[in-house]
Amino acid sequence: MSEAKRQADKAVDTAEDVSESKAFEIAARAGYIAAGLLHLLIGVIALRVAMGGSGSADQSGAISALGDGPGGALLLWGCALGSIALALFMVSEVFFGARGLKDSDKLKFRAKNGAKAVTYGVIGGTFASYAAGGSSDSSESTQNLSASLMSNPAGSILLMAIGAGVMVVGGYFVYSGATRHFTKNLSGLPGKGAGTAVIRLGMVGYIAKGVALLVLGLLFIVATVKNNPEESTGLDGALKSLQDQPYGAWILGVVALGLIAYGVFMVIRSRYQKM
Repeated sequence: MSEAKRQADKAVDTAEDVSESKAFEIAARAGYIAAGLLHLLIGVIALRVAMGGSGSADQSGAISALGDGPGGALLLWGCALGSIALALFMVSEVFFGARGLKDSDKLKFRAKNGAKAVTYGVIGGTFASYAAGGSSDSSESTQNLSASLMSNPAGSILLMAIGAGVMVVGGYFVYSGATRHFTKNLSGLPGKGAGTAVIRLGMVGYIAKGVALLVLGLLFIVATVKNNPEESTGLDGALKSLQDQPYGAWILGVVALGLIAYGVFMVIRSRYQKM
């Protein structure tokens, strides 16, 4: 065995040991808390909008609200580090977590955890950007990206594919909530009433997030068909578009409460998630 091969194997073993350490697990669990706070605040802002108030019901609005609170900068850095740790944990799952699975299941497992790694990595990067003093408008960024993609046929196809993909993910969230599929990733739930409450909280939260994603994906597709990037306004626009429907304020209010439930569930999930 060459020296280079031995060093590579040693590096792999070290990476696996780190991914299995208790300290790394605790840091990764903090990522679920960060995601929970994010959804909780998005839900609160959306509820305020449903009641006639204002605000940006998306990541930028939620992170800005968190940063403006007491100890905001410290909280943002904590959320950034937790989210990045969780993203790295998902990366470790891609490389080390598929052992023992059938070949037909390995690709699905790795793709799923790879997508989660990207998601939490982006969330962590956004937290870090705001903590460092940066800021951005999610809706404006989405509109600019959509306009750029719509300027050529290939970009329009990609944008429609993104919209369809978001709708698929939204449908999966609704399915997971309605069937309690998400519970397979939990362990050690308290018995009797407390455990039931956690599961019901997750059911409501998953379905509400699924509805929000379904609307978001649909808006991407509609905006592309109409060649109107102004209709691609991200999550904030998707949620606010619910107000245009009959009983829209009530619908938005229910979805907002569901997102709050999902946020609370994610915080609780940090304790019971299988790692």
